[in-house]
Amino acid sequence: MAVFRETVPRDLRDKMMELNWSLVLLLILLGVAGVAMLYSIAGADWSPWANRHAMRLGAGFAGMLVIAMFPPRFWMGMAYPAYFGALALLLLVELFGVNINGAQRWIDLGPLRLQPSEVMKVALVLAMARFYHDLPTEKVTSPTGLLVPLMMIGAPAALIIGQPDLGTTLLLAATGVIIIFMAGLSWWFILTVSVAGLIGVVGVAVYGLENILAEYQMDRVRAFLNPDYDPLGINYHPNQAVITMGSGGMTGKGFLEGTQSKLGYLPEMQTDYIFTALGEEFGFVGGISVLAINALIMAQAVGVAISCKSTFLRLLTMGLTGTYALYVFINIAMVSRLMPVVGVPLPLISYGGTVVLSVLAAFGLILGAHIHRNAEPPKGAGLFG
Repeated sequence: MAVFRETVPRDLRDKMMELNWSLVLLLILLGVAGVAMLYSIAGADWSPWANRHAMRLGAGFAGMLVIAMFPPRFWMGMAYPAYFGALALLLLVELFGVNINGAQRWIDLGPLRLQPSEVMKVALVLAMARFYHDLPTEKVTSPTGLLVPLMMIGAPAALIIGQPDLGTTLLLAATGVIIIFMAGLSWWFILTVSVAGLIGVVGVAVYGLENILAEYQMDRVRAFLNPDYDPLGINYHPNQAVITMGSGGMTGKGFLEGTQSKLGYLPEMQTDYIFTALGEEFGFVGGISVLAINALIMAQAVGVAISCKSTFLRLLTMGLTGTYALYVFINIAMVSRLMPVVGVPLPLISYGGTVVLSVLAAFGLILGAHIHRNAEPPKGAGLFG
């Protein structure tokens, strides 16, 4: 019988002392920035976004600290149930989902609209980390070591792309690839796949994107490639985003002094385009400050991953950090016209219920990995395994 060895604090007080408080502080700074920007774009009004965002952040931070206290063997045991539970929720979206602006991505729970794709982002990382923890290293590049994780990625991706939600689908796939790579994939295999991918890109270019993407997605690609294409239609909002950020100059117009954001030049200012409002009011300095805080958060999380002894905690932390980094990169690249428009929010700053809670749950797991970094759970150990 395997013995669980854990040379980490077991007492709750000791675990709180061991918590990475600098990472917690950085996350709080982002949350405060989010509340401030939501207050500003509503015309110096706590309603309808800032008050709700603040309450969700409060609940999320409390939940984050609770999650961090659980030992890794608990999360190992919850990994597969969480994955299949999230998959079931995605199926429920197909049957009973709420349709908003042509997208069916939510389940209406009364006070909260649950977005299962956000839950899946965390559940997929948990399940893949558990899978590779149990898999012998020499079998990582075996058919089992590749096909099973690809199926784990493909099943939710197929459901999410049909909602339709291309941004989340790509983010989920990229996260899965990061974990596969970090699990110890052979460089020869990576080279082979890269060559095959390059051939695939050439094939898509020859065949034509218009035969693969939906029309609205193709319009977004055209808008990205040509800023002058349909300037009053599909390109209006991307161009306005750049104008709004540029109007802030070096130090911005000042808190509550933004005009572009308050006059309704951009849709969903409280979610996808909130970085433009921040750029208008706080300028280049404000934008760089947000990027610097995010860079510090990612550096801290990578440091946690490096310090972990177990494969499970290492892959879990790197997978969740990769997901977070993709959130930040895609959102800021989108509003800066560095990539086509996709619906990905800016973590902890953008308004949203499920997104805020899922991001903070992910950091709860990362903080827990830091506390239990010396833990070495045996293969196959867990609440259900």
